[in-house]
Amino acid sequence: MKILGIQVLRGPNIWSINRKKLIQMRLDLEDLEQRPTNLIEGFEERIVKLIPSMFSHRCSKGREGGFFERVKEGTWMGHVIEHIALEIQTLAGMDTGYGRTRQTKIEGIYNVVFSYLEEKAGIYAAEASVQIAEALINNHECDLEAHIQKLRELRELERLGPSTGSIVDEAISRDIPWIRLNKSSLVQLGYGKNQVRFRATMTEKTNSIAVDIACNKDETKRLLQDSAIPVAKGVTISNPEDLEDAIKKVGFPLVFKPLDGNHGKGATINVKTEAAAKEAFEYAKNYSRKVIIERFITGYDFRILVIDHQMVAAALRVPAHVTGNGQLTVQQLIDKENEDPRRGYGHENVLTEIIVDRDTLDLLAKKEYTLETIVPNGEIVYLKSTANLSTGGTSIDVTDLVHPQNIFISERISRIIGLDICGIDVMAQNLTQPLTENGGVILEVNAAPGFRMHLAPSEGLPRNVAAPVIDMLYPPGKSARIPIIAVTGTNGKTTTTRLIAHMVKSNGTRVGYTTSDGIYVQNTMLMKGDTTGPISSEFILRDPTVEFAVLETARGGILRAGLGFNKCDIGVVTNIQEDHLGISDIHNLDDLTRVKAVVIGAVKRDGWAVLNADNKYCIKIANDADCKIAYFSMDEKNPAIVEHCKKGGTAAIYENGYITIKKGDWKIRVDKVTHVPITFGGSVDFMIQNVLAATLAAFLCGYKIEDIRMSLETFIPSAAQTPGRMNIFKFKEFQILVDFAHNPDGFNGIKDYLKTIEATEHVGVISGTGDRRDEDIKETARIAAQMFDKIIICQEKYLRGRNQQELIDLLLAGIHEIKPDMEVTINNNGEDCLRYIIATAKSGSFITILSDTIDNAIHKVTEYLDKEFGV
Repeated sequence: MKILGIQVLRGPNIWSINRKKLIQMRLDLEDLEQRPTNLIEGFEERIVKLIPSMFSHRCSKGREGGFFERVKEGTWMGHVIEHIALEIQTLAGMDTGYGRTRQTKIEGIYNVVFSYLEEKAGIYAAEASVQIAEALINNHECDLEAHIQKLRELRELERLGPSTGSIVDEAISRDIPWIRLNKSSLVQLGYGKNQVRFRATMTEKTNSIAVDIACNKDETKRLLQDSAIPVAKGVTISNPEDLEDAIKKVGFPLVFKPLDGNHGKGATINVKTEAAAKEAFEYAKNYSRKVIIERFITGYDFRILVIDHQMVAAALRVPAHVTGNGQLTVQQLIDKENEDPRRGYGHENVLTEIIVDRDTLDLLAKKEYTLETIVPNGEIVYLKSTANLSTGGTSIDVTDLVHPQNIFISERISRIIGLDICGIDVMAQNLTQPLTENGGVILEVNAAPGFRMHLAPSEGLPRNVAAPVIDMLYPPGKSARIPIIAVTGTNGKTTTTRLIAHMVKSNGTRVGYTTSDGIYVQNTMLMKGDTTGPISSEFILRDPTVEFAVLETARGGILRAGLGFNKCDIGVVTNIQEDHLGISDIHNLDDLTRVKAVVIGAVKRDGWAVLNADNKYCIKIANDADCKIAYFSMDEKNPAIVEHCKKGGTAAIYENGYITIKKGDWKIRVDKVTHVPITFGGSVDFMIQNVLAATLAAFLCGYKIEDIRMSLETFIPSAAQTPGRMNIFKFKEFQILVDFAHNPDGFNGIKDYLKTIEATEHVGVISGTGDRRDEDIKETARIAAQMFDKIIICQEKYLRGRNQQELIDLLLAGIHEIKPDMEVTINNNGEDCLRYIIATAKSGSFITILSDTIDNAIHKVTEYLDKEFGV
């Protein structure tokens, strides 16, 4: 077997609109195409023995054991690998469950598709599943546990922490989109101007001064003490010379902890001697320049969580410990405790494995114990000086037991320090009595407190503490989204996108849009290039200045990684024509339709699909759409339009020279096409189609007819407004048209326009595109032969895997099929070619440069024009 490629799909895709995180592995089975599992001796027995947990896979049988039945009957190895990839992720704590395996049109080559939770782990699962399958086929040893452990490690490196993850999960449950902004815990909720950001449990509402105060335990204690909040008696020192005075002032027993520490790092409790105090001081100094020395308060360790100045949860925290049975050593008891299925690697389970460290050894030494000591029956041995879950501690929910006065104190503390989310550490006998009565004290106030102890306590009720965070960030009435219009299709995407964006701008809304020539916000290009994929979409949705997004969405990005957004308000499909066929398993227009339909699948149920009624493949998309449908057409008598409007539907039509909105039987004329500059006086049909699509989208957005009309009349075809789309440059003796038409449909559109142009000679500059089928390249050449008197081939670029002469030969073959005697000039140097064209241009000639055959053609033609007019 051979892995031909692995793609990570991060958004809605051709396999699933709802399952956005998928791995697509292209796999060549080679000789295994002729050897299903029932023909591989011993394969069934070996896979059952190695991964018995796969018995739960129901497969197409619909019952437990169904997958193993398929293996016994005989199934292909791609299907087996899909199931292995899913199961090893599940065994590593990432239960996913969705998979598909489909043979391509090439024998032996399959697309193996399965869901993932963490990207790098998903990629590893793809590679490892092939290795495991090969070991099973060849009856070789396979260290399955090593693969599972590697997946766990990758998961921990990539996954969001339990606190961050809980907030993201709550956002998802409320249909709030999210974007991870770095490899750690920085997350954006919402899009554009309606975004909010948070990191772990600090939000953009978190006051930076409050964080500084909370991080300075001495300052926190002083502020609380000044506000009559009970705190532990203590001092802060930085020099060992001050240690003796501090001990005298506070008195044994003591607690030592770094001033700027967290997660209990550097802390030592119940210090009773000067020697132990010196050691504890030096230990704390490893984590902070200053060390807090406090009176050790006996009692229990509690954590109270306050969000938006409201107490939402409280937990009793118990340090990691073991209980003796008179038979096992401390180490054996730790090993036994770590076998608890609730304990896991990192944050995978409710509890964390207990790791022996310096703190553990110090606590044992104080009891004159070692790891080899046999603990008496019933005796509890504490292994950590703090109760943090990350060090193996446990938690018991006590939210419902907190006394009202303690709730008042906690909420008051959050306002005194100024934190929107804070964890308050309390040492007291209980929380059922006021702290002022039972001698309890506040030990610390934590910015960015962990949520895991509340989300999944060892005992008691779990508390959804992420919900009040989302309530705070998105109170009722605040939207997390911005309007999104996604535009796809074969031809006309960029012009339609730009025209819609122009309409949005003209109505006073800050718009961000992506096109095949760059990313824009308002009138500023922020990134140049073909930016029609998911990364570019996300770029716009991350921008906090953007109020409205218009996203050109090309087939390549959808196939490569899925959509860059999970939902849009309007999806526009301009048309579906023959282009890019034969690439990425897209062999015909039905395949291409399936790709374009992904955009419509992402439209909200109450949103709109704007579809071309003159294109049967667009109508096919409408039949499967789960949203509202609106059509546009060049013919008001189009049967689809007639039927649609008869049912009260909305459409945009071209009738009697007008761009018209039709709702049921009502007609609303928007503008005469001769008044719309981009239609070139109504002479360019494909531009009229683009206008219809954009007008309909704007109307469905709620824009007024008069505002749409104004936008249409002010959208001027030019190198600035529509680069590479019908850009005409008028020289003194001739004219040059630059257009990026690159497929037969685009060439035909230009041909129809040139019929309206009177010229002494029509000259064309063309090239082929290497990643198109031979027939497509030849067809563009045939069309070129029909519309030009003279042709120049400039094959400077777009080779894409072919050699230059091969493309030239295909173009010549197509031209000579139509005009056998036509003389064709070949000049593959863009600079020389343009210089030759201008030098040999006849008076009254019309020169057309197609497919951007000359690099930076618009810029270079503009330079010649400036020289001619002395600019």
